[in-house]
Amino acid sequence: MPQMNQESRKTGKGWCLFFSKSASWVLGFLIASILPATSRLFAGDAVAVGYNSEGVWTAVTYYSSSRPKGGKDYKTDKEAQEAALRDVRKRSEHEVASAKIIASSDSTGFAAVARGQTKSGQDVNVVGRGETQNQADKEAFARLSAAGASAKQKIVYRYFSHGADSK
Repeated sequence: MPQMNQESRKTGKGWCLFFSKSASWVLGFLIASILPATSRLFAGDAVAVGYNSEGVWTAVTYYSSSRPKGGKDYKTDKEAQEAALRDVRKRSEHEVASAKIIASSDSTGFAAVARGQTKSGQDVNVVGRGETQNQADKEAFARLSAAGASAKQKIVYRYFSHGADSK
């Protein structure tokens, strides 16, 4: 069975992928520019965030292939992204004005989706990866700290995904 999960938040002030709206647009542009050329090579998982019309995140969800390549629910990177985006729109408790992929991977391994807050109260969502769940958790917390989100750090989701290198 594919793994798809979702978390919603009460809408309020402040949102942030890393530091500001401009940083998220730059990251989104880079992801959108790189993925089309490489999507045939990827497989496995994707993490999506839904935003309301004011740019406040309202839901976070992920899709991960729970079976190795060739298995019933195995998806390519592009298919996993499409599934995560579809799911974040479907499951959000609030209207989703826009949604974007904040991370995807072609690797087999563990992942941790984490959230924290900056000193100004803005939320930051990140994904850490590793060969063990502990490594993924530590990477996620390190990414939050690097983004200046040292308050209210927590792991939202933990999962394992089969990537293109799985058998």
